Amino acid sequence: MASGSIHVKVGGQLQAHIQQQIGEDGLYENASEYIRALIRRDLQTRDEAWESLQKELAPAMRADDSEFVTVTAEDVIRRNQRR
Repeated sequence: MASGSIHVKVGGQLQAHIQQQIGEDGLYENASEYIRALIRRDLQTRDEAWESLQKELAPAMRADDSEFVTVTAEDVIRRNQRR
């Protein structure tokens, strides 16, 4: 994969937070390493959320049509108002 550069300006609290994460007292050698770690974590979180959603929906996707009940928007609104 080709490597590219993205330049981002940060200031204030964001810059202070990045500075805390890098260098002798931080977990990362430099800001680029920290940002790459954040992006990887974001991608992992997204993938985990997608897998969780798929797992949650799997039983419904395998269910027979006879197991479903037809409801109107008004039915859903009334049900939610009772909660």
